[in-house]
Amino acid sequence: MNDNKKIHYERGTNCEIEDSTKKEEIIKELFGGVGLNPSIEHNFHCDLGYNIHVGENFYAAYNCTILDMAEVKIGHNCMIGPNVGIYTAGHSIEPKDRNKSGYGIPITLGNDVWVGGSCVILPGVTIGDHSIVAAGSVVTKDVPANTIVA
Repeated sequence: MNDNKKIHYERGTNCEIEDSTKKEEIIKELFGGVGLNPSIEHNFHCDLGYNIHVGENFYAAYNCTILDMAEVKIGHNCMIGPNVGIYTAGHSIEPKDRNKSGYGIPITLGNDVWVGGSCVILPGVTIGDHSIVAAGSVVTKDVPANTIVA
């Protein structure tokens, strides 16, 4: 990521909420890979952006946070509810090393995944195709395809 792009996003970009064309341009510039018809509601936050790859018809509701220190791959036709956190980042559990360094473990969401509101997806998790994560869930382990977890 070049310095100009980083400064551009730190300063913010003016975009009317209703301007879906401009929002799509910003998403395509920020993310590492984007399919057709991405849509993200306002108050979206991420670490880097370029580690995020989304398929076609991606939708993220209000207040989505993706900590993308490692790669986040999201398939086609995925919906992310409001107040969802997808966190690839972690830190040591040992107190003496906790502030020295962190780590990132990739997260993958398959095709046709629905993540309900106020969920947290933790580092290293893979959610299989056609699965649903119920609202308020904290996902610490892989979710098989065609599964509903709560």
